[in-house]
Amino acid sequence: MSSPSSSDKVSHDAGSVTHLLLRWSDGDHSALDRLIPIIYDDLLRLARAQLNREHRECTLQPHDLVHESYMRLADQTRLQWQNRAHFYAVAAKTMRRVLIDQARKRNADKRGGGMKITLKTGMDPAEEPAPDLLAMDEALVKLAALDERKSQAIELKFFGGMTTEEIGLVLGVSVATVGRELRLGQAWLRREMTRATA
Repeated sequence: MSSPSSSDKVSHDAGSVTHLLLRWSDGDHSALDRLIPIIYDDLLRLARAQLNREHRECTLQPHDLVHESYMRLADQTRLQWQNRAHFYAVAAKTMRRVLIDQARKRNADKRGGGMKITLKTGMDPAEEPAPDLLAMDEALVKLAALDERKSQAIELKFFGGMTTEEIGLVLGVSVATVGRELRLGQAWLRREMTRATA
């Protein structure tokens, strides 16, 4: 998959994205080829935001993360896309899986902690020690079992690099609700991860 040229760019219209996603769900594989120029820059922005917060041992470049995520998304033949927001939520989850798989591979080669990621909303790595990505993934799985929306909000923020406003659109809730879900979810994660390492 190559980066689309500026002449290939299509107006970023949520309706056209949703239309192409629905056609892709219905088996029209050419819809994916038309979709990529529209959403590529968004995926690249999400990848850059994520990788900017990662531990220096992460060797992926933003384009690599987008391409690997794209390959996995292209294999989603059984997934029925609902709309643009649903796609970006799945893309964030896919990026999370790519990063976790890389952390597991690296840990298999070398004992020690995996990639680090901050839990601060401001996302300043200097604000606090960054928790291990694999430990965070385990805690997010537990949180999802208790409260799916809090888990999704954190996943979209820290793995998808989305703003509070974007998360609100994806989850269909207000910005204030997103802020509350992030605060409460982060507090739960910190307690869970502290308990797991104690």
